[in-house]
Amino acid sequence: MNDLTISVTGWVATDPKHIVGPTGTRLTSFRLASTARHFDRTRQEWTDGKTEWFTVRVFREAAINVKDSLAKGQPVVVRGRLSTHDWDSDTGQRTDLIIDADAIGHDLTKGVATFTRTQPTALGCDTEPAPEAPEASAAA
Repeated sequence: MNDLTISVTGWVATDPKHIVGPTGTRLTSFRLASTARHFDRTRQEWTDGKTEWFTVRVFREAAINVKDSLAKGQPVVVRGRLSTHDWDSDTGQRTDLIIDADAIGHDLTKGVATFTRTQPTALGCDTEPAPEAPEASAAA
C-alpha cells in the first residue's frame, strides 16, 4: 500500500484530547486549521484563501508529548500519513481528512519554543537520541 505523506502548517483549533485505549495504547488528537494566504497586488495586502480542516492523531509516547506541549490557538507544523473518513450526517455525506502524525512541532516562524527531552517510559520510545555534534574546530 502506498501512503500519502503530507506536511501542513496551521493552527491548533481545539485543545488536544488524550485517551488511553483498552489495550493501553495512548492517543492524542486535535483539529488543525490551515488557511492558504496570498498577496493581492491590486489591493497591496495579504488575503486569506480557503481554510482546510484536518483531524490530527498521534499515538504512543508522542501522544503524551503532544498532550503536554500543545494548546488551542498555537501555530504548528504537522507531518504524517493522510487518509479520509467518510460518513453520513443530517446534511448529507461528509468527509474528514485525517493525518496520522509522525512529527509535530511548533511553527517557529510565528514564535519561540523551549525543548525538553523526555525519558522513555515502559511503553517504549521508537526514537534514538541524536548523535553529538562535532566541535566547530574539528569540523573545519
